[in-house]
Amino acid sequence: MTLIESLRVIVVIAIGLMVSSVSPVALAEVSVVDDAGHIIRLAAPAQRVVSLAPHATELLFAAGAGSKVVGVSAFSDFPVEAKNLPSVGGSGQLDLERIIRLKPDLIVAWKSGNSARQVTRLRQLGLVVFESEPRSFEMIASSLERLGTLVGSAQGKTTARHFRERWLGLQQQYAEQAPVTVFYQIWPSPLMTLNDTHVVSQAIKLCGGINIFGQLKPLVPTVSREAIVNADPDMIITSGEKRRETESWRALNTMKAVQQNNLFTLDGSVLNRAGPRLIDATRTLCETIAQARKNLRTSR
Repeated sequence: MTLIESLRVIVVIAIGLMVSSVSPVALAEVSVVDDAGHIIRLAAPAQRVVSLAPHATELLFAAGAGSKVVGVSAFSDFPVEAKNLPSVGGSGQLDLERIIRLKPDLIVAWKSGNSARQVTRLRQLGLVVFESEPRSFEMIASSLERLGTLVGSAQGKTTARHFRERWLGLQQQYAEQAPVTVFYQIWPSPLMTLNDTHVVSQAIKLCGGINIFGQLKPLVPTVSREAIVNADPDMIITSGEKRRETESWRALNTMKAVQQNNLFTLDGSVLNRAGPRLIDATRTLCETIAQARKNLRTSR
């Protein structure tokens, strides 16, 4: 064998060793379908991810992408590590220049919460955008799996499996409960609620509750105090940190919810987000609705 032939063999062996040392996952193309029906393809799992919504940030971290998230939207306050990441602006008004400077190979946007014009602009700039809009427990689990796939993490599937197991457990625990009508307030002025296409309504239903404004067309309907009085729900839940939002209803003492002391406050920063913590928030919601149900039975 000549010297040149020997050198060629050495080079071929070296290249082979280099290739074999790289994880197959790191080299493989990945592909998923996002919540808007777009096929998202990456030549290799994403290494730099920007989240444009708090729920997307939580999903990414839970799916094993925490070390790859390089930017988040305002109010991305969970997990605590997210608070230290660069902010790219509010979900409704993003800082596109800052997003570009972060050089992401994947962006996770909020379909109904981000500006469609800005999301389109990001795509026009050649950036890959996954649109996230989980409207059910199953979509949250699926989001964990799909985001895990896009970043090359098996943690997404593991977290999704645990999420589904806990979801099934709650379904079994609260099946066939006596119905309780619920007014769920997300904002006090103007009074705003959520319709049945929002995942919170699915949580209310799982617990045996009935959203009194679930059939309204907007995802986030504005309602009048008079409409709520006329509907006369069994209970009122306000999703805020200020208890006075609940106490403001006590003056309407003709309402069933007031008479039975069925006025409650829950943490909307968890319950209203379509992320993995929704399971914990739903358990608390079910316990709250169960207490209201007990109050109603006691009064009869």
